[in-house]
Amino acid sequence: MHLIQVAQHAEDLERAAAFYTSLLGADPKALFDPPGLLFFDVGAVRLLLDRGAPTSLLYFEVADLHGTVATLRERGVRILADPHMIFAHTDDLLGPAESEEWMAFIEDSEGNTVGLVSRTRPPGD
Repeated sequence: MHLIQVAQHAEDLERAAAFYTSLLGADPKALFDPPGLLFFDVGAVRLLLDRGAPTSLLYFEVADLHGTVATLRERGVRILADPHMIFAHTDDLLGPAESEEWMAFIEDSEGNTVGLVSRTRPPGD
C-alpha cells in the first residue's frame, strides 16, 4: 500500500492554482470545474485542491528552507513560523542519521497552514 493522493481545501481554485504553481514550481496537472477540483503532481502523490475538502496540514520538503522562506516572504506570503530546528536525528528511524530536520510554516492563499521541511547536515559534517 502507498499514499496516492492528499486533499486540501481551496475556496478559490484560480488563486490556489497560482499559489501552488509558484510554491511547487509546477503547473497543475488537471482542473475539473465544476465540481471544483484542481490537481498537482507532487512526487508520487497527487495534491487535490478541492472546495469541498477539509483543511489539512501539508508538509513539503524543500532543498533550501531559509532561501525558500526568504523568497516567499518577498512575494508577500505570510510566514507563520520562521525556520527552526525540530529534531536532530541520531539514527535513521525518521530521517537520515546524523542530520537535522528544520521546519518553517507559511499560510497558503486559502488560509491553510503549510509546513516546509529541510533535512541538513550540521556544520562540520
